[in-house]
Amino acid sequence: MATETLTIGKALNTGLRRALENDPKVIIMGEDVGKLGGVFRITDGLQKDFGDQRVIDTPLAESGIIGTAVGLAIRGYRPVCEIQFDGFVYPAYDQIVSQVAKMHYRSRGKLSIPMVIRIPFGGGIGAVEHHSESPEAYFAHTAGLKVVSCANPQDAYVMIQQAIASDDPIVFLEPKRRYWEKGQVDLDAPLSDAYPLHSARVVRPGTDVTVLAYGPMVRTCLEAATAAAEDGRELEVIDLRSLSPLDLSAAYESVKRTGRAVVVHEAPSNIGLGAELAARITEECFYSLESPVLRVTGFDTPYPAARVEEEYLPDLDRVLDAVDRTFGW
Repeated sequence: MATETLTIGKALNTGLRRALENDPKVIIMGEDVGKLGGVFRITDGLQKDFGDQRVIDTPLAESGIIGTAVGLAIRGYRPVCEIQFDGFVYPAYDQIVSQVAKMHYRSRGKLSIPMVIRIPFGGGIGAVEHHSESPEAYFAHTAGLKVVSCANPQDAYVMIQQAIASDDPIVFLEPKRRYWEKGQVDLDAPLSDAYPLHSARVVRPGTDVTVLAYGPMVRTCLEAATAAAEDGRELEVIDLRSLSPLDLSAAYESVKRTGRAVVVHEAPSNIGLGAELAARITEECFYSLESPVLRVTGFDTPYPAARVEEEYLPDLDRVLDAVDRTFGW
């Protein structure tokens, strides 16, 4: 079994390479994805090895990238579009919502749009405006789209391949502040045996409070769980992995044991994923809850300047404060 230590970024690169090798209909397209290898080097070396007809440098026109990919997908290709930064996706929003999400329904199932839209998302890298957004709620709210997010190198390697193999359009959110974090990756395990793409996973078992997160906040919650254990509290941390469709079976089972739930995400709280999670958990686990479902999120403001972004982002202390508050009822 070939197990290697890879960063999340390198795991994504390796997964993309494997997809290009396995299916000649897979193409990668985006701004600077070819010769440069992407601003985060996620596509590094792929144009050199597969050519500029399969790894395509596009103009700086996100709407054009997605619109072109729609046509390619209808014709049987599997385009993988890179949106260079999260805040750059909005010019493509019309194409994504009006065409990508609707085409299968509009054609009464006759047409499929097997495309992946890769978006590095979230803050924490000291970037300027438009480079640290968390737009997941826009896409998770849109019927016809699937939305997933990886949080570790193994999931990055497997999930990108699963998304490309899917016949549905998938928004693939990559936690850019975690690109350089390392972990073990099994490069030989067949995709047919892999953990399902749209299933949540318990990444740390516990008995006292259920903590739900995805993408960059999974590590933050794991660190909070380690700190809480020093005070005698065992947090159960669940990585949601899929934001649409949501898999909450593990969350329901967990909350019925712990009686408490905290949801953590970088995006603002107002009408965010946390609100939907809180509502569903309350409906399903009402008689098991010992306290309201609490949210730890970014604030309801535009993403701030880099010099104060650490005041905006949820951190270990804010997660632990919410955990403490769940015991106050």
